[in-house]
Amino acid sequence: LLATMRGILVTDRAPQFGFWAMERRQICWAHLLRKFAAFAEDRRPEVARLGERLLCMGHALFHAWHRARDGTISRPELWRSTDALRLCIEKALHDGVDLGLRGVSGSCTDILAHQQALWTFIDKVGVDPTNNEAERSLRDFVLWRKKSVGSQSERGTRFAERVKTTVHTLRKQGRHVLSFLSAAAECRLRNQPAPSLLPTPR
Repeated sequence: LLATMRGILVTDRAPQFGFWAMERRQICWAHLLRKFAAFAEDRRPEVARLGERLLCMGHALFHAWHRARDGTISRPELWRSTDALRLCIEKALHDGVDLGLRGVSGSCTDILAHQQALWTFIDKVGVDPTNNEAERSLRDFVLWRKKSVGSQSERGTRFAERVKTTVHTLRKQGRHVLSFLSAAAECRLRNQPAPSLLPTPR
C-alpha cells in the first residue's frame, strides 16, 4: 500500500516510517503537543519551562493555520505570521537538547532530526498538521477488536480489515454501504468484476 501511495504521509516519529522521504512527510503535531505537555508537567523546573514555551508556540502555530484553513488569512500571510514562530520553536528544541537531561534532550534531538517534515502543512496547501482523521477512522476497528478479542484466523482477519476499510471508504464518499456490498456479492456470484471503491468522477 505505502509503496504505491502518492502525496504527503502524515505520521508520528515512529522509526518504521523512516523509509519515507522527509520532503514527503508531515510529522503529526498532535503527538508533538502531547510531548510538550508532558515536558510542561515535569517536576524539573527547567523542563517545565521548556514545555510551557513549546506548548505556547505550538498553540499559536495552530491558531495561525486554522485561520488560513478557514480563509481568514491568505497563505502568504500564514507564511509571514509563522516565520518567527518556526525559528523560535526550533531554538527551543535546541535548548532542550543542550539541557542534557534524560527523557527530554533525546526527544528534542529526535524531533529536530525530523525538522524537514515539521512544516510541510505550512508550506503545502491541503496538508493537515495531524493524523487525527486517520486515527478516528481506525477507532471503530480498535474498539471492535477490544470487544470481540479480534479474529482467531487469518481468513477472519482479512475479512474484518477489508469490510471495515470498505465501510469507512464508502462513508467518506457519501455512498450507500449496503448497496455496494450487495452489488459486490452479486458480481462475485456472476463472475463479474467487482464494483470500484474509487470515487466516481464528478
